[in-house]
Amino acid sequence: MDIFFKNNRLKKACTQKKQVVKQWPLKRSKRIRRRLDDLRAAENLDVMRFLPGRCHELRKIRKLQLSLHLDGPYRLIFEPADDPVPTKEDGGLDWSEVKTIRILGVEDTHD
Repeated sequence: MDIFFKNNRLKKACTQKKQVVKQWPLKRSKRIRRRLDDLRAAENLDVMRFLPGRCHELRKIRKLQLSLHLDGPYRLIFEPADDPVPTKEDGGLDWSEVKTIRILGVEDTHD
């Protein structure tokens, strides 16, 4: 999959090894890098259902956003960046057609 980032600051924080470790605790920084590697290697979003990280869609005000488990309550938050966003007939996200994503951040979505 192709991966974009919300902004250059987040891209640098997530992709440059020195910055990842500086920004987050070691366990979380390793998982961020691992999840990004998995996303890059995936042909489409549907592949992520079968990999570690419990990829799932978020609800309510975060509709069309997804998350991947990192550590504790922290998640890697992203959204489809395909234009238009691929949807099924019922209006749900068509995971098998999502081939581009945008990373929005690393946060605790349980607040």
